[in-house]
Amino acid sequence: MKWDYWIALYTRTHCTARGLASSSIAAYDATLRQFWSYVRFRLDDRPPDQIAARDVLAYLQHLRDERRNRASAVNRHVVILRSFYCAIVAMGHLEPAQNPMVGFPVIKGVPKKLPVVLSVDEIERLLATPDTDTVLGLRDRAILSLLYGTGIRATECASLRLTEVDLEGMTVTVTGKGGHQRTIPLNERVVAALDIYARARGAALPTAPFFRSRRGRAMSRGAVYERVRTLAARAQIRKTVSPHRLRHTFATHLVKAGVGLVTIRDLLGHRLITSTQIYLHVTAHDLREAADRHPIGRLLGVVEHLLPDVKLPMQYSPTLRRSS
Repeated sequence: MKWDYWIALYTRTHCTARGLASSSIAAYDATLRQFWSYVRFRLDDRPPDQIAARDVLAYLQHLRDERRNRASAVNRHVVILRSFYCAIVAMGHLEPAQNPMVGFPVIKGVPKKLPVVLSVDEIERLLATPDTDTVLGLRDRAILSLLYGTGIRATECASLRLTEVDLEGMTVTVTGKGGHQRTIPLNERVVAALDIYARARGAALPTAPFFRSRRGRAMSRGAVYERVRTLAARAQIRKTVSPHRLRHTFATHLVKAGVGLVTIRDLLGHRLITSTQIYLHVTAHDLREAADRHPIGRLLGVVEHLLPDVKLPMQYSPTLRRSS
């Protein structure tokens, strides 16, 4: 069928050529097949070269009203459908005039929410939670230290190999989105936590995973998420804690420490500085402290007690002032 062929052509050729991760390709494939399912049952299984812009708009309304998708999910469908049809046109399987996404109305952008981060006290409690009397406890402590100390993603942490962790040089090399590699310097405390775990874990081949599961295998991205959530619950942190929230916390704490935005961008592996600018926010607590420290409070107090029982002329009406 044309839908099945075009989706496979897009994911296996176009997305692979772009160097997308397998998880991203799988997500694109699932999104396109969801649209195909809608077309099959609502549009009499119309082929992809007969889809019009009004059909896509009706699908987006279906996502909002019936599937209760949020704005971010709806926008993701638009982005993937636009990329899909542009790729099919570029590969010569569709005429440009048949592309339903040409001239497609701009969907209102999703308002960016400020990232929720952990306080220094919460981080301290989290790092102290793992049981350091066991190898798995030392591993968990090393994982938490690495995530918070470098801001790397859960996938980057789980896929680390022994050769990518240089404890003597105090660096770690990770492969981020799009296959881009970056080398991140390590803090002495992070190096110590990694070294203690490495000694307890024992020697292994250079290509072996740095972090191992209970059975000695490489940890998955999901396993890293599970360990972070479990340890946060044990630390009695009420916020939802994840590796990505530790990444937000890493960046925000660096901003508060005065580290430049360009440096933070390179550490996080962002391609664009606009992705890093969200960390320029300040918390409500910071705003309250700034307002309390402002000298206007002291100055207003001086004026207030200067003439406590005198009514100033400007408080009278113009008529009363003229008659007086």
